[in-house]
Amino acid sequence: MEPRFYAAPVIRPPPPVRARRTRFVEPSILPGFGLSFSFVVIYLSLIVIIPLAALALRPWEIGLDGVIRTLTDPRVAAALKLSFGLSFLAALVNAPLGLLIAWTLVRYEFPGRRLLDALVDLPFALPTAVAGIALTTLYAPTGLLGAQFEKIGLKTAYSPLGIFIALVFIGLPFVVRSIQPVLQDLDREVEEAARTLGATDLQRISRVVIPTLLPAIISGVTLAFARAVGEYGSVIFIAGNMPLKTEIAPLLIVIKLEQYDYAGAAAIGLAMVLISFGALILINAGQIFLAGRGRR
Repeated sequence: MEPRFYAAPVIRPPPPVRARRTRFVEPSILPGFGLSFSFVVIYLSLIVIIPLAALALRPWEIGLDGVIRTLTDPRVAAALKLSFGLSFLAALVNAPLGLLIAWTLVRYEFPGRRLLDALVDLPFALPTAVAGIALTTLYAPTGLLGAQFEKIGLKTAYSPLGIFIALVFIGLPFVVRSIQPVLQDLDREVEEAARTLGATDLQRISRVVIPTLLPAIISGVTLAFARAVGEYGSVIFIAGNMPLKTEIAPLLIVIKLEQYDYAGAAAIGLAMVLISFGALILINAGQIFLAGRGRR
């Protein structure tokens, strides 16, 4: 019997693996990308882009010299310095206060805790003018707290200190509500593990709790700062509105509008937008830096 010869099977190499391209539109359970995207673009254009573009174009009606002359006016410079300086200080003060309040509401059980938790949102719901009147009544020289401060020679209402108190009041809920959910989700077993390894209370706070809460704290401080910069209603009553002393930038914009100086008002508003945008860039850069260190 003659031997049979069989052809060896041809083994083909596997096709090259191509890198998966990122789809322009990822599949979603909600249909209608075109309609949704169009709505987002139209909404942002009408509410954000077009108004900001108009704000950026209006000041140049008076020319570059007019814009520079408006922004370098001592009254305008003092108002911008007061608004941004006190807003930044109030946001920084709200960081430890908000952390303490959030820690108390999350980690302790006590009678009236839910009521206290609800009162934190009071500056959200309270009209700003009502808040300003209430703070002025309380901290005026004849008020309940203002009279006590007057005895030690400390003027609260109608001074930068009064503006600072109002900005702390309206910014505190942002910090508390940013920290509270993160603190609720924080696993206590991590703290117990640190205690088991011999960490002291200070070490557990500084090396376990604070690094976890730091992004939320920065977010809350950012929101408080942004709200304080543009605050008007709760400040004008307690500020006294004295030029070069207690006059805030939003009030100066209103004064410019009442004088039909629309270009000057727009110039001040544009300066506030640019300063706020620069501050937000710095804060976001800090968050990215901290997030990068946390992944190492």
